[in-house]
Amino acid sequence: MSKQQRKPIPQKHTRTAPQVHEATDNWKSQSPSFFNNIMLQSGLIFAFAFLLYANTLTHGFVLDDAIVITDNMFTQQGIKGVGGILSNDTFFGFFKVEGKEALVTGGRYRPMTLVLFAILYQFSTGPFLFHFFTVLLFALTCVVLYRTLLRLLSPPLTLAQHRGDPSSLLAQSGPMVAWLATVLFAAHPIHTEVVANIKGCDEILTLLGCLSALLFTLKAWDTQETKWALAAGVSFFIACLSKENAAAFVVLIPMALWFFRSGTASPNTANASIWKTSLPIFVAFAAFFLLRGSILQWRFGGEPMELMNNPFLKLEGNQWVKFAPAERLATIFYTLGKYVQLLFVPHPLTHDYYPRQIGIMTFGNPMVLFSLALYGFMGFWAVRGISRREPSAYGILLYLLPLGIVSNLIFPIGTNMGERFAFMPSVGFCFVVALFLGKFLGKNRNLVLGIFGAAIFLYSIKTVVRNFAWESNEKLFMTDAEVSINSAKLQNACGGVLFDRATKEKDLEKQRALCLQAKPHLDQAIKIYPNYKDAYISRGGAHYVLKEFPEAVADYRRAIQLAQDDPKLKTYLALALRDGGKYYGEQKQDMDNAFKYFNESWQLNPNDPETARLLGVANGIKGNHTEAIVWFTKAVEAAPKEAGFLWDLGLAYSASGNLAKGEELRKKAMEMDPTIAQRRSGGGR
Repeated sequence: MSKQQRKPIPQKHTRTAPQVHEATDNWKSQSPSFFNNIMLQSGLIFAFAFLLYANTLTHGFVLDDAIVITDNMFTQQGIKGVGGILSNDTFFGFFKVEGKEALVTGGRYRPMTLVLFAILYQFSTGPFLFHFFTVLLFALTCVVLYRTLLRLLSPPLTLAQHRGDPSSLLAQSGPMVAWLATVLFAAHPIHTEVVANIKGCDEILTLLGCLSALLFTLKAWDTQETKWALAAGVSFFIACLSKENAAAFVVLIPMALWFFRSGTASPNTANASIWKTSLPIFVAFAAFFLLRGSILQWRFGGEPMELMNNPFLKLEGNQWVKFAPAERLATIFYTLGKYVQLLFVPHPLTHDYYPRQIGIMTFGNPMVLFSLALYGFMGFWAVRGISRREPSAYGILLYLLPLGIVSNLIFPIGTNMGERFAFMPSVGFCFVVALFLGKFLGKNRNLVLGIFGAAIFLYSIKTVVRNFAWESNEKLFMTDAEVSINSAKLQNACGGVLFDRATKEKDLEKQRALCLQAKPHLDQAIKIYPNYKDAYISRGGAHYVLKEFPEAVADYRRAIQLAQDDPKLKTYLALALRDGGKYYGEQKQDMDNAFKYFNESWQLNPNDPETARLLGVANGIKGNHTEAIVWFTKAVEAAPKEAGFLWDLGLAYSASGNLAKGEELRKKAMEMDPTIAQRRSGGGR
């Protein structure tokens, strides 16, 4: 080739170079300089996210914090417990009994957050440090989300990309879209359950690991440096160890390369590069999968026939049966529609969607049909956009895939839904909203930013106000019970909290008032779930305090039917029968019922001296002095150091005509307790 023939090449390059620089910097002319300072925006986003949840720093341990911190034997060992955390099911440290952790469908292996909690527990056992760590982790996640979206939307541009790749056109407004999506994510009130509840660190760390893996994968593609690929694999492995729903990013990370990086290469070359760059992600997930399987002995599913662990059950006659397939699918699509509603209008919020807060749905329900149509459209748009590399299609996949894992469509999760399950999918929602707003920025920037600012203001207020509900279990339960009226679990929790307060209250009137408040909640829980053992126990206790002994006895009997291997329930029933018999004898002068209750109580607890004493008293009142002596003797044998029992035995002997024996026993009683005669008023039983 001659020198003259080579000249046009540099001329062509020289002519197009200004176009490349102009396109690369075009977004700067479309965005205020304030938004172009990445370091400044990162700092502001961190501060904004932290301040939104600063009012949780003085809160206590709440809800499932007991499972992972306060009642977890491994976490409470501090650093010494790390080995136990890594080698067992996540719930084993809470249940502490081999096999009980299997009550949770499929088992759980999420050691990463428990390891961090154990380290924190080594330094402080109070809740402040844990809340501080959680809020910091959330703020960091928001910054990483911002940086990841910046990298995703602002790839190194080439001349060929400017000739038609949609991602290159999006790069012009990419920084603004990344900022809008991140601020919306940080402010969204649906995240309060995750951030205000320390246990939610598993959701935060999972998303942080997934976003970091995506960011490092993009850097590995852009720079071709191995260190970023290795960092991506490590980040994703940490995400998987935090919670299993990280699995969605096994697909989402390679898809990100397809949508935003491979537009200029041939299909074969692009696919090969995507697989190669994503290899650390696949290796990390495979390693986690093998580790999880070996620790949990390859448990992956199964549906228990118990309503509190399987919401897709219904009572037919006296038997629990599974939903019909159409009922199950309709109920799932109803909850999927509920997620969309809460993402747009996050009110009212509640931590509890257990049965039957979400009822049994059919395809005749308009909400179900709307949800089905909406998700059908989203699925169509996502599939249609794959070949076109439309960023909005990727945003929809970023929403659908993480949500699909927790939707009950793939495998059961133990409840209908939960606001914490929207944490990871909400990234896709915020991204799509930001893309939509970004299209109108150039046309009417002030209007778009004004609407967005108003929404963020309202969301922020809602977030800060909602945080207060997470101050304590009692406040959370009583607040959310007004929303989750039909949740058996929450109604039982409210009743249980009130009853626990009653048992610690010394003022009898306040104690009665608390039990009266507890009963309606427990009644509602049992109405929703007739087999709710815990609700029967608490309601039985409330009846006992209110001296409604027949009702207390009935509730304890029912609880025993539901849990025959629980020894403490027989103790509760024996106590209710004993005091119920005393009530019938002393208050109602109904000796027949008194004897009936006393005798059954003794059968359940034949070593209780007070029951034996009461049977002695009852027989004495009936004139059965010989039988009374037998029962008072049993009371003395069970509690030989109790002077009162010996005194009563002496009175029984005297009443039977054996005055000498009676006097002897009363003298022994006075030697044990010189005040016994005065206290018993010379013979009162």
